[in-house]
Amino acid sequence: MSTPTTAPEPAPGDRRSPWSRTVRRTADGSLAVGGRDVRDIAAEHGTPVYVLDESDLRARARTFVTAFRDAFADLAGADVYYASKAFASVAVPRWVHEEGMHVDVSTGGELAVALRAGVPGQALALHGNNKSDAELERALRAGVGRIVLDSLGEVDRVADLAGRLGLRAPVMVRVTTGVHAGGHDYISTAHEDQKFGLSLAGGAARAAVDAVLARPELTLLGLHSHIGSQILDLSGFEVAAAALLRLRAEVADQTGTLMPELDLGGGYGISYTGADAPPAPDRVATTLADVVRRASAELGTPPPRVSVEPGRAVAGPAGLTLYRVGTVKPVVLDGGGERRYVSVDGGMSDNIRTALYDAEYTAALANRRSTAPAVLSRVVGKHCESGDIVVRDVLLPADVAPGDLLAVPATGAYGRSMASNYNLVPRPGVLAVRDGQSRFVVRPESEEDLLALDLG
Repeated sequence: MSTPTTAPEPAPGDRRSPWSRTVRRTADGSLAVGGRDVRDIAAEHGTPVYVLDESDLRARARTFVTAFRDAFADLAGADVYYASKAFASVAVPRWVHEEGMHVDVSTGGELAVALRAGVPGQALALHGNNKSDAELERALRAGVGRIVLDSLGEVDRVADLAGRLGLRAPVMVRVTTGVHAGGHDYISTAHEDQKFGLSLAGGAARAAVDAVLARPELTLLGLHSHIGSQILDLSGFEVAAAALLRLRAEVADQTGTLMPELDLGGGYGISYTGADAPPAPDRVATTLADVVRRASAELGTPPPRVSVEPGRAVAGPAGLTLYRVGTVKPVVLDGGGERRYVSVDGGMSDNIRTALYDAEYTAALANRRSTAPAVLSRVVGKHCESGDIVVRDVLLPADVAPGDLLAVPATGAYGRSMASNYNLVPRPGVLAVRDGQSRFVVRPESEEDLLALDLG
């Protein structure tokens, strides 16, 4: 059994808080977000629903841009890319770009959304370990600022496509540095035995660099690294950055080509339960700037322009999921004791991370304040799976009952973006709230949507 948590009360400005900055308790005990009472949201828009705090998301994007601009002001500058995989609707790339961010995409769908949002091609980066020719061609025609090469075979594929289109493609080489970081093996992405990037230790990264330099259709911008996700300790970034800078200096010494850029990826963690204190953006920025400054001086090379790719750290805390309670069932545990199973009207189809990664969340009674004693509870969904768990262990008031509202914070990233239609449950909509107003930026699906795809 994991350690049960009690959802911390909203605490604007507290880095340990999993709630967005506008979440408050109203005078009569309900939660409000973006100036809207969750009871009104549920009554008007139904549940389950993802609620996205636009002001909070914009503020987090702005904070990252400012932090990196200031930290790298005396170096070669820095760019901050929003990682679309965390969550992308047409509104979100537009918001973050308005706040000064570039946008990272990894599929044709994410590219289409970013272009529909009006993000200019030069502000886009295309990732992916298995990009199709159609995705690459669309990116080249859109004038993306960089294509991150993930395999040796991709070097010639991109060069050949660029040649046919009469273009010169700006590329980076993704390097697996051997640094292992993140909250779960499946989200640690820089150790050797995984699908992403080209090995530094095995020589594949250097081979890719040399292959790029041999193709006049390509412009080698620099090296890229992404070491994992939900990272709370910055030491892995320091090790990875130093390794990339050494490779950059080696290439410059041996070929005369000094790559102008370095991308250190993202993966910065957030607080899901109130137990963690993730590093603030200004600390991330100054830590990386110090590494780049020191390593560049030691290697005798001018510092590169640096880019990073936060996604979860921008969108995650800006979102919560609002559910309505259905069945409440007490279960006697082995050895005595009791756990209540609190079933809600969503589940693993709108948040797969608990089942997939053993991710920890918390939950709070959202429609009222309770003075009942807290009891060990498990928040579960409505799907035909025993692993359909939203919050594994949380202390909730003993009087939680059918019809109550529960809010699960920190679901702005990897909730809707990883959602499914398991058991043919329509996916919830994404409701943006700001200054007392609300609007769907992604409408909720209906049974008619599901049937419209079924050709019988």
